[in-house]
Amino acid sequence: MHLVIFTGKWRKMIEYIEPLLYIGISQSFLSGLLIATKKPATIANRLLAAWLFLICTELIFALLNSRVLEMYSFQFITFTYGPLLFLYVRFMTDPEKRFNWLNLLHFIPFLTFFVVSVIFRSVPLVRDLRNFFDTDRFLPLRIVYGASFFLSITVYSALSFHEIRKHQKNLKNMVSFTSGLITLNWLKIVSVSFYLAYVILFILGGLNMIGNYIPFDPYFVIFFFITIFSFAYSFYGIKQPVIFGQEINERPNGERDQAKYQRSGLKEEQAEEYLSILIECMEKEKPYLNNNLGIHDLSVMTGIPRHHITQVLNEKYGKNFFTFINEYRVKEVIKMLSDPKYYNYTLLAIAFEAGFNSKGTFNSFFKATTGCTPSEYRNKLTGKSG
Repeated sequence: MHLVIFTGKWRKMIEYIEPLLYIGISQSFLSGLLIATKKPATIANRLLAAWLFLICTELIFALLNSRVLEMYSFQFITFTYGPLLFLYVRFMTDPEKRFNWLNLLHFIPFLTFFVVSVIFRSVPLVRDLRNFFDTDRFLPLRIVYGASFFLSITVYSALSFHEIRKHQKNLKNMVSFTSGLITLNWLKIVSVSFYLAYVILFILGGLNMIGNYIPFDPYFVIFFFITIFSFAYSFYGIKQPVIFGQEINERPNGERDQAKYQRSGLKEEQAEEYLSILIECMEKEKPYLNNNLGIHDLSVMTGIPRHHITQVLNEKYGKNFFTFINEYRVKEVIKMLSDPKYYNYTLLAIAFEAGFNSKGTFNSFFKATTGCTPSEYRNKLTGKSG
């Protein structure tokens, strides 16, 4: 009798969010299809497509649970969200990395709770959170499930955040510009928001467990968040370009990886020659005027392998690629500020002419090089005060 009453209540609540479920199913399926067929085909895109298809599947299950038959006793697909986020970041920041069977170990909790959910399919184990702490034979299972889910979301969100931060640090040896799609700032923001959303749901669920303090079931809010985040990941995932050739040449504490450089086979005389070629190229060809200059472009121009450019700049010049290029851009800006031809240009227009593509990067590098802001420097040149 209790199960019949509960099922009827659950079906009534599902009706309120049914339009959202249909929107989420359509959006996640079509976005997954677009990303799965996106060129070039990468492991990262396949993982994101798999995630979107799983979101679509979970929303379909929610409808089937209310309309057709009981599909599961608790959500188990959510145990794929953390691992897929982490693996997506891993393969996005290192597209040359290969997928192997060890990566499948991340999905052991998902498989475990999938089996348990099928075994206890007809028992509403965690549907009504007010009965979560009932002292029945399923209480240990509910506690393990809840703790495992929270741990999964927390651990994988932290790992993903760490991978993005490491990528952003290493990126300075690869490109001379900043962009949300290259630095993956969008992914960091969406991932943090994703975790915070689940923390809020856990808090709401806890309030519902201990005293029914909220007028709605947090279980149904999950579907709202899933739909929102599937849209965010789809929107940026479709736009996201492939990030080529990440080279990790610094340890977490900032010390150079001398062991790697020793294995590179680059001799002292060759390194000095490479440095001379790089400086000559910068001064004569001015490749830094290209707003989207990357280490691959400089490698093509000079004929120097990318990893040797990184090594020479770090060892012989004491700077990473990002700093090396942008300091030349600052010198170009200074020269342009003294040229009457650019007197009517705004500072930002001059910065873009010199190769910068970010106001923040321009201001920070200019002040670090000259000791004053661009406007202060221009005022000194023109004799203006303030």
